[in-house]
This record gives sequence, structure tokens and C-alpha cells, in this order.
Amino acid sequence: MLVRVPQLLAPEQVAEMRALMVKADWVDGRATAGAQSGQAKHNLQIAEHSPAVRALGDVILSALGRNELFTSAALPLRVFPPLFNRYDGGMAFGSHIDNAIRFVKTAGAPLRVRTDLSATLFLTEPAAYDGGELVIEDTFGAKTIKLAAGEMILYPASSRHHVTPVTRGSRIASFFWVQSMVREDEARRHLFELDTAIQALRRDQGDSAEVLRLTGLYHNLLRRWADA
Repeated sequence: MLVRVPQLLAPEQVAEMRALMVKADWVDGRATAGAQSGQAKHNLQIAEHSPAVRALGDVILSALGRNELFTSAALPLRVFPPLFNRYDGGMAFGSHIDNAIRFVKTAGAPLRVRTDLSATLFLTEPAAYDGGELVIEDTFGAKTIKLAAGEMILYPASSRHHVTPVTRGSRIASFFWVQSMVREDEARRHLFELDTAIQALRRDQGDSAEVLRLTGLYHNLLRRWADA
């Protein structure tokens, strides 16, 4: 299931983040890649544990916490702290699948995050660069994604995907992973579709008996499938 989250960030938030990125320390993006994906990865990344990453990530995490569409689609249990990459002319990321487990450094033992969902938040307007499309391969074929600044795409981390070469300008984005309360993509999709239908019915009918029954069904399915 691919879910587009429009206007996760307001234009002024994107502008403020971009201004902070100008002063950030950019390093080789292979620093956070696995053995296989590191061979295909050619981009730049803000150093993972820099103060800039923490400040920028907090803006995104706050926005995610307020976004009902993200919550409904992802049913998040844990969110890996957002990272930031840049593709300049000639840079690309070949076809790969994201690592199944990511580790978040803490004061104690590292926190494990199972990567059920991958997210890319675009921070550059499409007209500012050529190439740099995110291509996601799913059961219905390849989907090419290039969104407005402040918009995000959420997709199964099990999907094979790549970023096409940038031929003009620079493409800047944030990327991160989500461990969902519901592990299986199909189950999450059923719950998302049911929740979407319930919200539409509530707008038309209010809390009718039918809406209440469907809401009960939603929560009973979530109770059955969730690992929280």
C-alpha cells in the first residue's frame, strides 16, 4: 500500500529546515547503508548524530504526531529518527530493499526498530531539479514518485525501490522508517480502508448505529492484529 501524505509540512517549515541544512555537515550517504545497498548508493547525507539532524527530525516527528492520515495508514509503534539526504548532479540510488531492522542508539542497549514502512518526505520543489524520482516496485508494477516540498510518500519497506539519477539541480529529502503496531501490510491496508470508510460515513450520518458497529469492528480487528 502506497499512501501519499500531502502538506505534512507547511511551506514556511520547509524553508526554515532548508536554511538550517545549508550550514549542516554533509557526508557520504553510504554511512548508513547496508552491505548490498551501499554498493548502489551514491548521495550525500547530513551526519546522522549531528545536532542539525536532531533539530530537523523533531520538526518532522511533531508533524507526524498531528497527522491523522499518517496515523491511520501507519498505525505507528516506533518511528526511526528522520535522516536527510541530498542528490546532486549524477547521483542516484540503485535498486535495493531496506534493511529489516534498524538500531537507534540510546543511553543503554540500542533500540531495535523493525522497518515495516519506509517514508520519503520531499523537501525540494519538483521544478528545481530533473531526475531524482523515487521508483517503487509493487505487485501492480513500478510507481514513479516526485512530490511537492512538504509532501510525503509512505510505502512497505519490503518493496524494491530506487532513485533515478539527478541531471539538474539538487534533490533534498528526509527518509525514515516506521515500525507499525500491525506487522502485515495487507492487514494494515484493510484497517486503513475500513477507517477511511468509517470517517466518511460519520461525516454523512454522524454516529449512527451502523457507524458504531463498524467502529467496533475496526477496534476488534486492531485488537486482534496489533502488537503494542
